[in-house]
Amino acid sequence: MTPTAWISLTTDYGLADGFVAACHGVIARIAPAVQVIDVTHLVPAADVRRGSAVLAQTVPALPYGVHVAVVDPGVGTARRGIALVTPGGLLVGPDNGLLLPAAAALGGVSAAVELTNPAWLAPEVSHTFHGRDVFAPVAARLALGAPPADAGPSVDPATLVRLPEPVLRREADGFTAEVLTVDHFGNVQLAAGADLLRALPGAVRVAGRPAVRGRTFGDAPAGALVLMVDSAGLLAVAVPGGRAADLLGVAPGDLVAVGGEH
Repeated sequence: MTPTAWISLTTDYGLADGFVAACHGVIARIAPAVQVIDVTHLVPAADVRRGSAVLAQTVPALPYGVHVAVVDPGVGTARRGIALVTPGGLLVGPDNGLLLPAAAALGGVSAAVELTNPAWLAPEVSHTFHGRDVFAPVAARLALGAPPADAGPSVDPATLVRLPEPVLRREADGFTAEVLTVDHFGNVQLAAGADLLRALPGAVRVAGRPAVRGRTFGDAPAGALVLMVDSAGLLAVAVPGGRAADLLGVAPGDLVAVGGEH
């Protein structure tokens, strides 16, 4: 593989402990010239779907590199550690569905391996900290140009764990969509594309409340709901000067009905 100057880290480790620094340190000891981009370490604990969405929506903007993601409630169990090769970069993390949407965003999985080569891992692998002992050292070696095949045996991509598809259901007057994410600003991202907004007739209602069709936040008055296409190309509900998630009383995984009025 061609060496890369970049590794990204996405985790649910938080910022109060030394977990993130330990991963940085392992990378720096093996590949000191590689630069690390911290995507976020504030994914809600064990929220694989949220981590998956953040990763998939971020990697297209990052330079070609090795993208490490660790949201891993199954750490230490029989779940596999994997590395995925895509046209747009490599992905390293647990085989729990976390990586596959990002792999799709980078062009799809062209090869996958299980991380079993002890020479690539820490001398002693903790049962509870694979970010430090498995994923960080593997990522550093991949960034230096080591072939993924040296990390362990090949994995059939068809056997990789996939997250359930989010709910998106067409209705007579619109659709019902699952909340994918709620961001720092309280904006509610739905599992629905821009085409569904264009297909809605007349005035728009979100969860029974009137909403403005908009291009951006300022297209609605303060306190009103605005339905628009976000930077990831998905429909999002926002409230200028407020928090749509609080106004609607929704969280990731909830369902929101969106309809038009003739």
